[in-house]
Amino acid sequence: MINSNTEAQNIENKWYSESNYNGIILQNSFPKGGLYKGSKKKYFNYSCLVFFSRVINQTKKSIELTVDFPADEIGIPDSPNTFVKLFLSSDKMTLEKQSLFNYGLTDFDSLNNSTKIQKILQPNEEYLFYVVAVFYQTRNDIQNTNRGGNRTELVLEGENLFYKMLPQIEFMHCGKIKIKN
Repeated sequence: MINSNTEAQNIENKWYSESNYNGIILQNSFPKGGLYKGSKKKYFNYSCLVFFSRVINQTKKSIELTVDFPADEIGIPDSPNTFVKLFLSSDKMTLEKQSLFNYGLTDFDSLNNSTKIQKILQPNEEYLFYVVAVFYQTRNDIQNTNRGGNRTELVLEGENLFYKMLPQIEFMHCGKIKIKN
């Protein structure tokens, strides 16, 4: 799994990024989202972005996909008291939902639950999943507009999966893809 070809964003491409790692294809969406209703008792100025990733197994072997984000919040550079937290939704994403608001995601109540994806993909099988970034502030002051995180990318290096969301997350380990024998 050495060769990676990433396509840059263009008008004809419906994906923010698409990479092929020797037959394992990772596709990453553009963001959708807006206001998010969170508890005003502890945090302020909530918003969220919804993304999805698609993993396609074009190898001749089964692969095991594991994705698990840390429970920690991530501070946003140049935006004091502002944080982002990543969640995996248990809702099922399909390509038919691409044109819908928030890619059709409606169950935001389950975002506080820890979610982990563990899936076996057979040859020529694909799996799509939501990633939700919830932004918030710890102080109720002027809303910071420099939150960033407008693009995300799932990246494979060897068997390890990493997640990028610049400027907040340069390269965060978030799982594995193992080829089964």
